[in-house]
Amino acid sequence: MNPRTSFIGKTTGILAILLLIVAIYLFTNQKNTPEAITFEDCVSFGNPVMESYPRQCISKEGKHFTEDIGNTLEKENFIRLSNPLPNAVISSPLNITGSARGNWYFEASFPIFLTDWDGKIIARGIATADGDWMTSDFVPFKAVLTFDTSLISGQYSDRGSLILKKDNPSGLPANDDALEIPVKFIIKK
Repeated sequence: MNPRTSFIGKTTGILAILLLIVAIYLFTNQKNTPEAITFEDCVSFGNPVMESYPRQCISKEGKHFTEDIGNTLEKENFIRLSNPLPNAVISSPLNITGSARGNWYFEASFPIFLTDWDGKIIARGIATADGDWMTSDFVPFKAVLTFDTSLISGQYSDRGSLILKKDNPSGLPANDDALEIPVKFIIKK
């Protein structure tokens, strides 16, 4: 047997084995890499985040995710929240500030609710105008909500919603409106 042929045969065999090992490695690692299914996943996997509002993330697989900010953009001509912002991590007592057009109030106030992930109300309160509310202009408001997260359970127990409802003394559905943003709780057990 020719030594040169023997060397080429061994080298080809070794290269074939190395290629097989690399292919197996790439295949198994591709299957074990988690795929982003939410904006938070996309960010946590180290993908770039576009500094837009709302923020956006594109995963390595090319999927596009947009941060959930509730309906803040829809309602910005009626009510604006300064604190907390969407997706803020909150704890009790929660100081709430912002401004709303005068017609959002009735008798200088409107109701506020804090719900858990399942929509169960865990706190309710009243926002009060900090100025003359008898106007169509924006009027500052403030409120404080006290709540207990120790009774919240489940997979998404750290998430909920802050809801600021337009006061509607008429009770007519056509006059209902609300700003709703997602929040995250500091869970105390």
